[in-house]
Amino acid sequence: MLTLIEKIFFTLLALGSAYTAYLAADRIIRIVRRGMGAVGLDEIIRRAVNAGLIFVTQKTVLKRRLLPSLAHAFVAWGFTYYLLVNIGDGLQAFFPGFVFLGSGVIGNLYRLAADLLTVGVLIGMAALLIRRALVGPKVFSFRPGVLINPKAVAGIKRDSLIVGGFILFHVGSRYLGESFHLAEEGADAWQPFASALSRMWIGQPPATVILMQHVFFWGALGSILIFMPYFLYSKHIHIFFAPLNYLLKPSRLSIGQLEKINFDDETISQFGATRLEHLSQAQIIDAYSCIMCNRCQDACPAYQTGKTLSPAALEINKRYYLNEHGAEFAAGKESAPLLEFAISAEAVWACTACGACVEVCPVGNEPMRDILDIRRALVLMENQFPAQLQQAYKGMERAANPWNIAPESRLDWAQGLNVPTLEQNPEPDILWWVGCAPATDARAQKTARDFAAILNAAGVNFAVLGKVERCTGDSARRSGNEALFFELATGNVEILNEVKPKRIVATCPHCLHTLANEYPAFGGHYEVIHHTQLIEELFAAGKLKTKPDRHSDVVFHDPCYLGRHNNVFDAPRNALAHAGATVTELPRNRTASFCCGAGGGQMWKEEEHGAERVSENRFREALASGKDTLAVGCPFCLAMLTDAARAEKSDMQIKDVAEIVAESLTTDGTASRKNG
Repeated sequence: MLTLIEKIFFTLLALGSAYTAYLAADRIIRIVRRGMGAVGLDEIIRRAVNAGLIFVTQKTVLKRRLLPSLAHAFVAWGFTYYLLVNIGDGLQAFFPGFVFLGSGVIGNLYRLAADLLTVGVLIGMAALLIRRALVGPKVFSFRPGVLINPKAVAGIKRDSLIVGGFILFHVGSRYLGESFHLAEEGADAWQPFASALSRMWIGQPPATVILMQHVFFWGALGSILIFMPYFLYSKHIHIFFAPLNYLLKPSRLSIGQLEKINFDDETISQFGATRLEHLSQAQIIDAYSCIMCNRCQDACPAYQTGKTLSPAALEINKRYYLNEHGAEFAAGKESAPLLEFAISAEAVWACTACGACVEVCPVGNEPMRDILDIRRALVLMENQFPAQLQQAYKGMERAANPWNIAPESRLDWAQGLNVPTLEQNPEPDILWWVGCAPATDARAQKTARDFAAILNAAGVNFAVLGKVERCTGDSARRSGNEALFFELATGNVEILNEVKPKRIVATCPHCLHTLANEYPAFGGHYEVIHHTQLIEELFAAGKLKTKPDRHSDVVFHDPCYLGRHNNVFDAPRNALAHAGATVTELPRNRTASFCCGAGGGQMWKEEEHGAERVSENRFREALASGKDTLAVGCPFCLAMLTDAARAEKSDMQIKDVAEIVAESLTTDGTASRKNG
C-alpha cells in the first residue's frame, strides 16, 4: 500500500520516535531505581496472572462509578488491543498482499475484535470527555488549602483533552481507513461496523478511495509515532504502569501491613520518608500509575469532612515534581522535601489510616503508605508530632497502654466474672487478647464483660494474659512512632511465643490486625480471629442459646480494620442475625465503609481542622437509618460514635456486637463446663 517514499519516511519517523521514547523510558527507570529497596519479584507467576486478570476484567475500575468505569474499560481494552492492530496495519502497509493473522478463524476473530473495540473506544472516549467537561469542576478539583502543584490544576484537564483527542483521532482514523479499504476490497462480515461505513464510499473514484487509505493510515499510525514521546510524560502512561504496579507490588498480608524497621541494625540512618528517594520503588511507581481520577479523594474521610488531606493530590504532586525535576533526580540529585511539594504537615496528621484510598484505587496505588512513612520521619528523625500524642506515647511506654492505667489494674474489669488467666488455665483452646480499650476504658469494659459471658455460656475453654497483656502498639505505629511499636511488638511476640497459643481471639480489630499481619515480621505467627468470628462459630456449633422471642432492628457499621484491612464482613452480620437482630446496611458499607475517625492515632489527638468531625459524619448517616441501635465491632468505633451521638444529642444506642448477642442469650445459656 505505501509508496517507497512513504516507507522510508515512516521508518525514519519510527526510529526517531523510538529513540525519543527510549530516552524518556530510561529516565523513568533511573527515577524508580532511586527509591528504597527493590520491587517485589517473589511469586512472579502468580503476580503476573493476577495483574493480567485485573486488567482483563477491569474489576478494580468497575467497583465504583459504574457508567464512567464501563466507558474507561472499553477504552482500556480497545486501546491496548490496538497495540496488536497497529502492528498488523503496519505490516500490511509495508507488504502488499500480506494478511495479518491470515484469513482463517484466527484472522476473522482478530478483525471482529478490532472492529467491535474500535467502536467501543470511540464511544467510551467520547463519553469520558463529555463527562469530564460536565462534572470535571466537581469531581476533578481540589478544595482551597489542599497542597497541589499549580501546573496540575490546568495540566490534568489539558492532558486529558490532548490524550482523549489523540485517541479519538488515532482510532477514528483507523476506522475510516479500514472503511475505505473495504470500499475497495468489498465488505467483510467480520467487520460489521467498518463495512457499514464503507457503503458511504461506494461510487467514489478509485483514486480517491486509495488516497484516503493513505491519508488515514498516516492519521492512525503516523499520529502514534508523533504522540509517543509526549505519551510518556502524560498521565496516560498508567496504561503501562498500572499492570506493573500489580505485578511488582510487594506481597502483603493486608493492605495496612507496614514494613519492619530493624532498630537493632545500626547501619540504618534514615527512618521513614523525608524526600522522594526515601520512598520505596513501588511508591515511586505509584506516581506513574496514578490515573488522576480522584476516587481516593472521594473515599477519604479526612477530605470528605473538609480537611486539607487529598491522597489524590499527594500522588499527582509526586508525578508533576518528577515531570519537572526528573532529569536531575534521575542523575542522583537530592529531591526537595516531601512536605514542600507533595503534602502539607497538617494533611499528614489528618489521615486516619483507614485504607479507603488503597482499597478504592483502580491501579493499586497506596497513598496511605506514603503518609505513614512521612509520619515515621517526622516522629523519629525530627521529633515533630501533635502534642496530644505525647500522653498516649507515655502511657504505652510506662504502663503498656495508651490510657496509662497501671498494669496491675488491667484485669479489674473482670472482678466477679469467670475469666481465668493462663496461670489458672494453662492449656486453653482460646487465648483471649482482651485489648487495652476493653480492659481499661469504662465504656469498652461493658463489651469485655459481655463477651466473657458469651464465652462462659458456650463453655469455651479460654484464658487471658491478664496483667501480662500489653498494648499491641498499633496506635504508635500508625502515628509514626515505630521505635515504640518495635519495643511493644518485640516484647509481645516473646511472651506469645512462650505461651504458644492454639488460637487467639481479639476484641479489637486493631489488635487483630497487628497480631495477625504485623507480628509475623517479628517472628510471631499465630491464628488470630475477631470476637465476632468466634461468636459466629459458636452459634453455628449450637453452643449458644437465644431467647425465642428476641427481635431487634440494628444498623451495622463496618470497622475499617475489621473489614477493609482484614476482609471480615459476614461474621458480625451473621452473629447479629443469630441473636435475632434484623440488620440494616448503611449506604457506605463493607469495603466502602466510612471511617469512625479513630484510626491512625486519631483516637489520641485532636482532629485536624475541617468542616466537621469524621465520627459525626458517620453517625448522621447511621441516624438517618431510623434505627434505635448502631452495632459496631470495634472499641474505637464504640467510643467515637458514642461521642458523636452525644454531640448530636441523640438517644440512639451504640453497642458492640457482643453486647447485643449477650442480651439475646437465655439465662441458662448452654454451658456444659467451667474454665479453670
